[in-house]
Amino acid sequence: MTVEELRGWLRTWVAQTTGLSAEEITDTKPLENFGLSSRDAVVLSGELENLLGIKLEPTVAYEYPTIAQLADRLVNGAAAGASQAGAGETAPAKPLIEGGDIAVIGYAGRFPGANNVAEFWDMLAEGRPGTGPLPVGRWSEYSADPVTSEKMEQQNTDGGYLEDIASFDAEFFGLSPLEAANMDPQQRILLEVAWEALEDAGVPANQLRGTATGVYMGSTNNDYGMLITADPAEMHPYAMTGTSSAIIANRLSYAFDLRGPSINVDTACSASLVAVNQAVKDLRVGAADVALAGGINILSAPHASIGFSELGVTSPTSAIHAFSDDADGIVRADAAGVLVLKRLADAERDGDTIAAVIKGSAVNSDGHSNGLTAPNPEAQVDVLERAYADAGIRPQDVDYVEAHGTGTILGDPIEATALGRVLGPGRQAATPTLLGSAKTNIGHSESAAGVVGLIKVIEGMRHGVIPPSINYAGPNRYIDFDAEHLEVVEDPREWPEYSGQKVAGVSGFGFGGTNAHVVLTDYRGLTHTDAPQVAVGEGQPVALPVSGLLPSRRAAAAAALADYIESEDPNLLSVARTLSHRNHGRSRAVVMASSSAEAVKRLRQVAEGTVSVGIAAADSPSVHGPVFMYSGFGSQHRKM
Repeated sequence: MTVEELRGWLRTWVAQTTGLSAEEITDTKPLENFGLSSRDAVVLSGELENLLGIKLEPTVAYEYPTIAQLADRLVNGAAAGASQAGAGETAPAKPLIEGGDIAVIGYAGRFPGANNVAEFWDMLAEGRPGTGPLPVGRWSEYSADPVTSEKMEQQNTDGGYLEDIASFDAEFFGLSPLEAANMDPQQRILLEVAWEALEDAGVPANQLRGTATGVYMGSTNNDYGMLITADPAEMHPYAMTGTSSAIIANRLSYAFDLRGPSINVDTACSASLVAVNQAVKDLRVGAADVALAGGINILSAPHASIGFSELGVTSPTSAIHAFSDDADGIVRADAAGVLVLKRLADAERDGDTIAAVIKGSAVNSDGHSNGLTAPNPEAQVDVLERAYADAGIRPQDVDYVEAHGTGTILGDPIEATALGRVLGPGRQAATPTLLGSAKTNIGHSESAAGVVGLIKVIEGMRHGVIPPSINYAGPNRYIDFDAEHLEVVEDPREWPEYSGQKVAGVSGFGFGGTNAHVVLTDYRGLTHTDAPQVAVGEGQPVALPVSGLLPSRRAAAAAALADYIESEDPNLLSVARTLSHRNHGRSRAVVMASSSAEAVKRLRQVAEGTVSVGIAAADSPSVHGPVFMYSGFGSQHRKM
């Protein structure tokens, strides 16, 4: 029996067992996604034994979970894409990489008042806030409880809230609606943001399947768990994984079949920076070759917000005034962000677009400070010194620090003094360390705050502008800005590049005492514009692929691409190159176009469901591998 014949048999068996149509069975999805249970897997191994006349372990369908892998294993003796090392052999250990720069090759996020990074940058550059009243419907599940409802009415619930935390395309990620409903929105949103970050990096998720790709995510709140597990009689078993903090990172590793470390980090407000620090360390020592690092914070329940408000921690003016003399507390916020990281040498080798370079990082603890949640000035000095030593960068060369900057009357002075002690010596009055905090725009996103700050810095480097830190009414009276060589950025400012390149640090301090600092620079190596360009001649067409899980989504993708080309008039070759680095859904179309006008016209036809010259389309999954095409004798000749 050939591989293709066995794949066909397996598709038929799965369809008959599950009641699904043959068109719904694809070779690359885990069998579990079609609704097969562990009992079905045991039955399958028995039927395969009878079919092939070989002895199989009952766990074979778990070892090789897709039809493609299972068929290749049973016919050829190795799973598709499996290591070619012989039985009993181990892969040679990777050498330790001492130090080493880490490239940021892609990133994505969700922010209050901004659904993506582009909208977030516009908000920052324009100095707009993203905070506001509690969205209609948020926390409505608790309105029936008179005590909670009364407290919600008494306290200030203004904050930084994502526009929509409920919508989710479960089918796209191979999840049932029931399981999705029992998943914390933090898991759902991170799946989407991680996918978007990989698309931004030009790294298709399926290209990373089975690779040493690590996942490092910071998260702290588990509000949704309180909501759907409150009544054990109504709790569904899916809620056990759906609300587990550990699963937040593991869910991404499972969904994309990533085989590197998969770690959830909870150090409260420094969690996403600590996650990035761990990713940097693992990339340097070869424990991972690619990393998804970041964090998320979703306020799904009112309990913590009410508690902070009753403690007097939250701002009565509903705004964070970082380093300002009118600082009066925090504003809680949702946010999510994911960075795609690679060793710089690997990113350059692979031709990746490099947005920024992480030069170094450090993490430490306050130890026995003035209280469990009290900051330790000496520990903040220490983490800064360690980070810049790790980065190999002189502290006086730092242009800008995206500060923790929570807008508290004493917390800000402690942070500013530590920055002054480390970054101030050797500076002139004309080259102060510039300060800012995205928390002034969107609020304090806690476990996601660090990655939000990193994205702000990377975008600032890309645009050559440091955006303003808003809500600043004048210097905090407890900070000597001149003596510390510090200055808050009040208006958009051209990035100064004191040392000839852009250098920035990002700080995050957990309320339990875990401090983190990450050091970045812009990238000054080979760029795509430096590389040789292949020109498209007049009338020479390029291929523009668009796809989706369903024909309707393919149509939407085609319409969106047509809108983009029509409004931006980009280089078609660049668009084609980008599209070639995207995942391709089962419903596909390819448009051949030699001009923007032709591309827009044919993409509109795809969106309308019309197929004409220059368009190829298919809605059924591919069940065949690559094939050779032979044109026949005599089709090639001299001077053809």
